[in-house]
Amino acid sequence: MSSWRWKAGLAGIVIAAATAYALAETPGHQGPHGPMGRMMSPHEGAAGMDGCPMMQGMHGKHGMMGQQTQSPGQPALPGQDAFGTIQEIVRLLEADATTDWSKVNIGALREHLIDMNEVTLHAMADDKPLDDGVEIAVTGEGRTGEAIKRMVPAHVHELNAMGWDAKTEDLPNGVKLVVTSDDPKQVTKLKALGFMGIMAQGSHHQMHHLMMAKGEFTH
Repeated sequence: MSSWRWKAGLAGIVIAAATAYALAETPGHQGPHGPMGRMMSPHEGAAGMDGCPMMQGMHGKHGMMGQQTQSPGQPALPGQDAFGTIQEIVRLLEADATTDWSKVNIGALREHLIDMNEVTLHAMADDKPLDDGVEIAVTGEGRTGEAIKRMVPAHVHELNAMGWDAKTEDLPNGVKLVVTSDDPKQVTKLKALGFMGIMAQGSHHQMHHLMMAKGEFTH
């Protein structure tokens, strides 16, 4: 009786092993370690899920969850920030069926981007801390000074809309920007931000670029 049980158990083990081997050899079958028990790479695992209808919607030419991916070996960066900004705006205009090309002015956007470059990289900013904020003398020569006079006063409206008290005064080669607040925490923040941190406040810049290109907005 004991010998019969031992033989029956051995036969069961043999049958289970044969079944597992047959499944591994079946075309298209992949276990947790891939075909023939080999560990799959992350890329193989993702590709293997494409047979599922739900996963087919998550993968494809735009990558996982619809995020656009760059093809291997293809460059993605435009090579220059202003060029990339103009390229993005032109694509948005081309994708918008309502774009009135008779009003589009990419040249105006380019001039503004040159102003941004001058103010960001070449303007001199002399910060003076105040009890309730900061006073900044922003100056530059030639095109830089002109860009300062166009950009900084235009930004004051946005700063006031954010709850600060901002104003500018003309200087021979630039402007004096004064930004204050009644909130001590905001005063600390203003002093930490400095000139360019204050100029970068708000999310209006991108929409202004699109409006400039459409001929709907100028400084």
